Amino acid sequence: MPRVDKKTAKNAIAMLKGDHQKVKELFDKFEGESASKSTIVASALEELKVHATIEEELFYPSLRQQIEDKDGLMPEADEEHHVAKVLIAELENMKGDEEHWEAKFKVLAESVRHHIKEEEKEIFPKARKTDIDFVALGEQMRELKEKLTRDGVPPDAEAEMIRKYGVRADSPALKAQKTVQVPLKLKKSKAA
Repeated sequence: MPRVDKKTAKNAIAMLKGDHQKVKELFDKFEGESASKSTIVASALEELKVHATIEEELFYPSLRQQIEDKDGLMPEADEEHHVAKVLIAELENMKGDEEHWEAKFKVLAESVRHHIKEEEKEIFPKARKTDIDFVALGEQMRELKEKLTRDGVPPDAEAEMIRKYGVRADSPALKAQKTVQVPLKLKKSKAA
């Protein structure tokens, strides 16, 4: 379970950046490990679920009320969360020995790193220009984080979808590879 660091929780943006650092460290550790990957994945998924919930329930709504978003950063952030939550739900429904488990986690890591970069370089600077009281917002976020850490994150729409329909077992390309006969180049005869 993620732990709440009260020092970084004083300011909403500092708290989110602290979360970003934790998951990036877990991604790096996964890439360097060979033995404890399932433990690393479980920790990263829990961190990401709590973080996404805090952003979606408190940080993003506060921001939307204060910024003009002509570039569509907030809808893009929502979609990045959606994609991450689908991958998280799939990974939570896998054992870790499936052929696509490691690849799926690596794709999640790449997607989340991209999202973090956009938040820190584009969204947070816009947020700092608002009248939001980031200390008060940080306190609300800390309280929600403690509750989610203690009680767990309720299943979201993506988790319910994966629970209902399951995890895709095979990639379309691998499935096609098993059924399609690849035409082979014929050797040219000397007469031709």
